Amino acid sequence: MSIRTRLLVSLILTLPLIATMFGLKLPGDMPTMIVLSSGVMLIGGGPFFVSAAKSFKNHASNMDTLIALGTGTAYVYSLYATIFNMHFYFEIAAFLIVLILLGQWLEEVTKSRASNAVEKLIELQAKEATVMRDGLATRVALEDVVVGDILLVKPGEKIAVDGEITEGNSSVDESMITGESIPVEKQVGDRVVGATLNGQGSFLFRATHVGSHTLLAQIVELVQKAQASRAPIQRLVDQVSNIFVPAVLIIAIITFAIWYVFLGASFAAALLFAVSVIIIACPCALGIATPTALIAGTGRGARIGILIKSGEVLESARDIKTIVFDKTGTITEGKPVVTDIIGDVQQVLSIAASLEAASEHPLAQAILGAAKQKNIRLHPVAGFMASTGQGIKGTIAHQQEFVGNQAWFGVNEFDIKKFASDAKRLEDEGKTIVFVGNAANVYGLIAIQDRPKSTSAEAIVSFYRQGFHTVMITGDNVGTAQVIAHQVGIETVIAGVLPADKAERVRLLQEQGKVAFIGDGINDAPALAQADLGIAMGGGTDVAIEAGGIVLVKNDLKDAFLALRLSQKTFGRIKLNLFWAFIYNTAGIPIAAGIFSGVGLTLNPALAGAAMAFSSLSVVISSLLLNRVKL
Repeated sequence: MSIRTRLLVSLILTLPLIATMFGLKLPGDMPTMIVLSSGVMLIGGGPFFVSAAKSFKNHASNMDTLIALGTGTAYVYSLYATIFNMHFYFEIAAFLIVLILLGQWLEEVTKSRASNAVEKLIELQAKEATVMRDGLATRVALEDVVVGDILLVKPGEKIAVDGEITEGNSSVDESMITGESIPVEKQVGDRVVGATLNGQGSFLFRATHVGSHTLLAQIVELVQKAQASRAPIQRLVDQVSNIFVPAVLIIAIITFAIWYVFLGASFAAALLFAVSVIIIACPCALGIATPTALIAGTGRGARIGILIKSGEVLESARDIKTIVFDKTGTITEGKPVVTDIIGDVQQVLSIAASLEAASEHPLAQAILGAAKQKNIRLHPVAGFMASTGQGIKGTIAHQQEFVGNQAWFGVNEFDIKKFASDAKRLEDEGKTIVFVGNAANVYGLIAIQDRPKSTSAEAIVSFYRQGFHTVMITGDNVGTAQVIAHQVGIETVIAGVLPADKAERVRLLQEQGKVAFIGDGINDAPALAQADLGIAMGGGTDVAIEAGGIVLVKNDLKDAFLALRLSQKTFGRIKLNLFWAFIYNTAGIPIAAGIFSGVGLTLNPALAGAAMAFSSLSVVISSLLLNRVKL
């Protein structure tokens, strides 16, 4: 039976009992009260008694132990009191069960709201897909799609699985994954994500990830694991509870003895003080302080494209001093582009792109991209040859042409003097220079650079303003690295680092304080794992994403700052919840024990239960406020 059902049934049975406190007479009077309260104890309180019994068998105690003892004592005493015509407390026992169930239901509501974004994603997933098989478009169930299938996506349809466009183009609404409302233009070679919504175009794509391997499925799994995880601070709470529960029972027994034996109170009055102590001290709020904040924090992160993998990650984020960035694909776009062309643009690009069409070098794609953008016509090339790390050559219209670096043109004794000053200026800007020409005439040069992402500088300024030390580790040369670092505002540059040495560099930085590492490549995985907190860019490799404690779905460096702030805010809220929960419990015990009864300040079991429920409610509200806190 669900908590909600138990709460509703218990509330219906308890309302007539509460009415008797205001003078209402029930039909059948005493037998009716016994039946109603017994129903509440059985339906609403049954699981508490079962849990307490299991703990007792294992020589342990938990929160259910206090609940069972407090409500059970009030109920059993009331049965005893009816026999000897004494005052009974059936309504108090039932009311306590209702209040406790109310607190647990509120916790369940918190979990439900926090998981709402994930549930909506699951519901929005396509149920069918159009697969091209034997030249025909066939509708199949989503689970029948396999890796390698070619799928057709029509205008307005949901994309079924993750893949890569092979034909056509369109704009895709990826807001359900990234939170970005502006559709993203997609063309051949671009990745598409399952459950996102196609715009007005139509295209074919090859399935690359299906089932549990799609981005959507991985997001759901990561969030669910995070919400079910436990922050290390929860272990401290468990240790406190293990000591706290027996201590409360001892205090309750002492309270009863003092009032009944030494202060001459009646058995019923002394028992009520003892029961009040047990109820007010019930550490329900302590128990939900961590999970409700963790659920709210990770749920908010999921809605804005930040996946926090576990409670341990939240705790790791609190003392971070240094933020270390990978360069390529993290700070920069990871895609070199042509930034400058010196010489006759048409001639330089035409010759360079024609030769580079047969090359697999990353810079070749930048040159070809620039030629395509400017609608440059390519020429047939004969006798293509490549010199690794230097350049390429080939014959165009019976003339041997060259594209390569300055050193290679120098070895071939080509005259590049007229472009020397431009080359020096562009190199100082951190750009890679390739010359274009032949023995008779050097046509010009092309400058290529991997540009910083548009949001990188803003993100790094945010880190700086919050007092973090920023470091960039890259395998690139010092000159290029320094230029990129200057453009985005990074304080320290460590360049020329081999992939295998990144983790060691992070370890050395950890000697000065806790370190967060942000990266996206396979070579970043060891550093992500070595760092106190690893943040993986969502557009990176599966290995890097697996190694990171936080994953940024939108591949936006600004989200790294938000992720760190969200982690710190969530952990701060956990500590705040624990503080108030503990204060409620400890401050309420002396009042419940009757220490201040001389000045008229007392708590009967019903008021103690209400105070305990308010404690739980305040913790739940505190956690829910994480959805509104400014990051």
